Amino acid sequence: HVQLVESGGGSAQSGGSLRLSCAASGYTYCMAWFRQAPGMEREAVAAIYTGLGRPLYADSVLGRFTISKDNARKTVYLQMNSLKPEDTAMYYCAARTWRSSTCAYGYTDWGQGTQVTVS
Repeated sequence: HVQLVESGGGSAQSGGSLRLSCAASGYTYCMAWFRQAPGMEREAVAAIYTGLGRPLYADSVLGRFTISKDNARKTVYLQMNSLKPEDTAMYYCAARTWRSSTCAYGYTDWGQGTQVTVS
């Protein structure tokens, strides 16, 4: 298992931007961001291979959020632009080390979460 440490949450105005960071303690094959709003189920936001491969995005954030990686730092970022009040949630970083043809599921390691509030 890897340890994941998130940072970068906070408050923003509607239309504003925030950037989340997630640092892993070791090797990962896929990393992703999930979010959970009060009373709602956790949903996947974006995922990325730490090797080659195209990122995945939820339809609700496509064109507004960008997931990227810095393999040397074992860190994944989520740049969130054009924020909306409905983006308000606890955001969780997730990772897994096992390989498959998709990074859409199967996450085994989770961070503590960072709150994002958009007003």
